[in-house]
Amino acid sequence: MSDIPGELKYTKSHEWIKIEGDTVTIGITDHAQEELGDVVYVELPSVGRVLAHDDVFGTVESVKAVSDLYSPVSGEVVEINDSLSGSEAAINESPYENGWMIKVKLKNPEETAALLNADGYKSAIGE
Repeated sequence: MSDIPGELKYTKSHEWIKIEGDTVTIGITDHAQEELGDVVYVELPSVGRVLAHDDVFGTVESVKAVSDLYSPVSGEVVEINDSLSGSEAAINESPYENGWMIKVKLKNPEETAALLNADGYKSAIGE
């Protein structure tokens, strides 16, 4: 059974966000990393890139597949998790802490209202 923290918001495409004021941290869920298997490479955007809701902001590559990463919100990338380069296993080991991917300055905070809560995400993945 996947770990689904109650304080986060989720997308049906398996991204999570943590809202901290006008900045959100984005990563992939425990369920997503379990489905992918061992993550071997991650491609992230440059700081300063402006994302629209549902833009592809990068890819995650595992031994099984390459998957696009979708932005749950619109905004500007203000930080990327540089520590993932060469340490992609953090995505498998700690998807909600050390395995975060990007931080985005929110352009439209109301977009977060459309995201799933933990119970909604559990339903979406059949748990």
